[in-house]
Amino acid sequence: MRSIDSINDKIRQGQVVVHTATQFKALAQEQGIARAAKAVDVVVTGTFEPMESSGAILNLGHTDPPIKLLECYLNGVAAYAGFGAVDVYLGASQPSVAGRGGEPLEAEEAREYGGGHVIADLIAGRSVHLQATGHATDCYPRASLDTTITQDTINQFYLFNPRCLYQNFIVGVNGGDRPLSTYLGPLQPRLGNAVYANPGALSPLLNDPDLAAIGIGSRVFLGGGVGYVAWEGTQHFPLQRRLANRTPIGPAATVALIGDAKAMQPHWVRGCYFKGYGPSMMLGVGVPIPVLNEAIAAHCAVQDSDIVAPVMDFSIPRRVRPTFGLVSYAQLKSGHITIEGQAVRTAPLASLYLANQVAETLKTWIEAGQFELTSPVAPLPSDRAFLPQDALSG
Repeated sequence: MRSIDSINDKIRQGQVVVHTATQFKALAQEQGIARAAKAVDVVVTGTFEPMESSGAILNLGHTDPPIKLLECYLNGVAAYAGFGAVDVYLGASQPSVAGRGGEPLEAEEAREYGGGHVIADLIAGRSVHLQATGHATDCYPRASLDTTITQDTINQFYLFNPRCLYQNFIVGVNGGDRPLSTYLGPLQPRLGNAVYANPGALSPLLNDPDLAAIGIGSRVFLGGGVGYVAWEGTQHFPLQRRLANRTPIGPAATVALIGDAKAMQPHWVRGCYFKGYGPSMMLGVGVPIPVLNEAIAAHCAVQDSDIVAPVMDFSIPRRVRPTFGLVSYAQLKSGHITIEGQAVRTAPLASLYLANQVAETLKTWIEAGQFELTSPVAPLPSDRAFLPQDALSG
């Protein structure tokens, strides 16, 4: 029905018709999928949620005399320096070991600041304290470095996120007798609350469940700038069981994303902290889905009532936890679900408000001719199994 080239021609001519996922779902319900597919060129999805498998690559530039970094700390957060003389990788969930000026911190205080906060500070234009030691060699004789950097005083600064945009996730509850601190936030005992991480029908990969339109090389909105799908994400599991509408019943596909952090905006990249668990990073990601045919349109019309997630009991400290069954995102977003006859309050970990803002922002970019779509250079794999680490050492 359409091609990405023809959609880009319409973008350049100012004639493209773009709907957010929310708008398109309403149109499909009102007019039917066939008419909606003919009327709309692009459906824009979005999310704003913690993405702890994120990080940034920085090239600091060479000193005089030169240094080959052995250990490097940015505002007290360790960055990995095991490649290149002055290249480092900073993980979003790496906790600090010292204050921003290098002063010692109490254990809990240190955990409240981490790599995601450093990345957000740099994107916001703030100075970051750098302390490093060097591995002295004939060509890199310098032994230490103590300075401050900003995004303007270093060479490359780009996000490289090994795992983003989980295609569905789990709902966390706590059937035990004590509060739990988890990557979903606090879970109250005796089924006191339920937390879900995925925004449901707004979520990018749930609107393209078979990855027919999204692949390696797809251009996306990343942190308020432009990014790309670089590869499959870690823990990519497209073989997850699926409903008849092809949406998975639990965690499934993921993507790795890359983009220039110097072009990102602090509104869409924020360091965060989960009490008792550790630091992370909230990130806004938007994915445009070209309506190339009615099959893609039908997937983009999926509703929260058509997508389910498993309710997992975190009080059992095992990789495979007991489940209380499946619930729909419509039930989750209603504010309560029922577990074994008990009403349980629900709350999203993702910001549904900001997820919609991401989609609205990307829609505006496309309509203004500031963002064109790309054809994937290769599909994401559809045959990856999920391999656990069950080997036991003595």
